Amino acid sequence: MTFRIMTVVGARPQFIKAAVVSHELQGRGAFEEELVHTGQHYDHNMSQAFFDELDIPEPAVNLGIAGGSHAEMTARMLVALEGELLSRKPDMLLLYGDTNSTLAGALAAAKLHVPICHVEAGARTRSMTNPEEINRICTDHVAGLLLACTEANLANLAAEGLSARSSFVGDPMYDAFLQYSAKARKPVLESIVDGSELAVPQSFYYATCHREENTADDGVLVGLLEALASLDLPVIYPVHPRNRAHVAELARSGSYANILLCQPVGYLESVWLVNHAEQVLTDSGGLQREAFFAGVKCTTLLDFEVWPETMVGNRNLLASPTIDSISSAMTAPQEVDLSYTPFGDGRASARIADAIERYLEG
Repeated sequence: MTFRIMTVVGARPQFIKAAVVSHELQGRGAFEEELVHTGQHYDHNMSQAFFDELDIPEPAVNLGIAGGSHAEMTARMLVALEGELLSRKPDMLLLYGDTNSTLAGALAAAKLHVPICHVEAGARTRSMTNPEEINRICTDHVAGLLLACTEANLANLAAEGLSARSSFVGDPMYDAFLQYSAKARKPVLESIVDGSELAVPQSFYYATCHREENTADDGVLVGLLEALASLDLPVIYPVHPRNRAHVAELARSGSYANILLCQPVGYLESVWLVNHAEQVLTDSGGLQREAFFAGVKCTTLLDFEVWPETMVGNRNLLASPTIDSISSAMTAPQEVDLSYTPFGDGRASARIADAIERYLEG
């Protein structure tokens, strides 16, 4: 028997996870998978470049839904994904992570009684002001199959009464990082200020920052740029398309010569930057884990923990976007214990496929 899987993706981290899981599903005769791209990340370097370089199957459809408030985006996705579910009639909807695309898919499928598998289930920040936290909790509570990246995530699901639907499989992002590190390539950086090519320094810090907590308020964003500019090494900072024009404007009026403000980079280039950076600074949950996988120290520019499993031995420390706070976190010595592997053994994608097959056969 062949099971029809509809996978919803919309943002960079989901493309990375889908790359390894979709390849695993393709290698088995039990599945036919169709990818539906919501269009949440629409910039070429944040979307199509990932499909090209990771050899992900082309989406069956790109819904082209991006921009607007959280409610506007989620509502448009909900209507569109309901239509896709009705026309494609999958045996299961496969969802990753915590984006608006994830929540919309979960709500649409739950109301149509389509079984849902949620990969990266049980992740919790305990911060209800974080929009993604709402998405995580709602998705987990309507999904029938909950696959956790870590044992701590599994414990979170148990605490919410979801043990019967849950299992630990490991993190497909770890699978991807291991597989693609050998193919990683040095990036060609393009300035967002004037379009010129920026040389990659011999030694550098790698920074990404896109969450509303750090970019929505001008005072916070300027404080972050000043903190990055004050560091002792150049900072490579690929700027999210949503903030690109504004950050370029600030760069023209400020003094941020130490920051290489550039266009977004592809996944293989990002993996290269993580592996070669002296340290990573980010508000991305995915990049925190990738730094951890590489044994590179990370400073997380948030006031809440996203992946507490990484916050051991000073390997990942929280900081506010200020000079003093970032300096304090970056100068704390880290201790790396290579025997500590909370994200599994790099075979999560096989376990995910196994779990889906068992669920649907049952």
